[in-house]
Amino acid sequence: MTFSIVGRSADGQSLGVAVASKFLAVGAAVPAAEAAVGAIATQAFANLAYRPQGLALLRTGTAAADAVAGLVAADPGRASRQLGLVGPTGDGATYTGDECFDWAGGVAGDGYAIQGNILAGPAVVAEMERAWLAGPGLPLARRLHAALAAGDAAGGDSRGRQSAAILVVRPGAGYGGLSDVELDLRVDDDPDPVTRIGSLISLWELYFGKPDPATLLPLEGELAGEVRDRLAALGHADLAAWAGIENLEERLVDGAIDPLVLAQLRAAQPK
Repeated sequence: MTFSIVGRSADGQSLGVAVASKFLAVGAAVPAAEAAVGAIATQAFANLAYRPQGLALLRTGTAAADAVAGLVAADPGRASRQLGLVGPTGDGATYTGDECFDWAGGVAGDGYAIQGNILAGPAVVAEMERAWLAGPGLPLARRLHAALAAGDAAGGDSRGRQSAAILVVRPGAGYGGLSDVELDLRVDDDPDPVTRIGSLISLWELYFGKPDPATLLPLEGELAGEVRDRLAALGHADLAAWAGIENLEERLVDGAIDPLVLAQLRAAQPK
């Protein structure tokens, strides 16, 4: 009922899951991840206990393949299960039970595992792997989404489309640096959920992405005057006050302005 990818970033610091399905709110059932530990996707007749159990095994240093073997060996319903798992190092691992509905299967390699069931055919998994391998320079969320989009374009879930989700964890990467959940986005019921989740990633990048130091503009001279005048016209005493209202506070930098923030300020209209 689902196709998914679990993956690790090229620098080994980010771990994540992307998933799509003809299933309501697939993000509530399939993915789990823990920073510096691993990521897991449980699907088909999903055993949701795999999520905490798999992460617990990885937390002890168990290799992904051994963790998968341990999970399915202890599960009397393993013939109808499917899962993928990746740890902080080494190859990912995938498992497809003999009773999963066709087409079902998966592939795994260094830092990733891809799997799906009730798919349009094996090209779904093959295209997901091709897209994943083609994008090592992408941020993990974008790389996972590229793989998901490739699978969707190859036919995805043979029953149709309904939901998608993406979860990425990285130490200290959450809001305000106070959690490890970098990104957690879900489309629960939509006719084109993979495209929609891509749009949500773009919004996340705007609001919560970190500014590129190379592009920051010093707040001085004419630019400082323009920013001050625009803020005054909008009824705000300073940039921090306006940015907080607009949910752009994560992009603030002392003494400079992010070009993305400046573009949003220039587009803002007085109420």
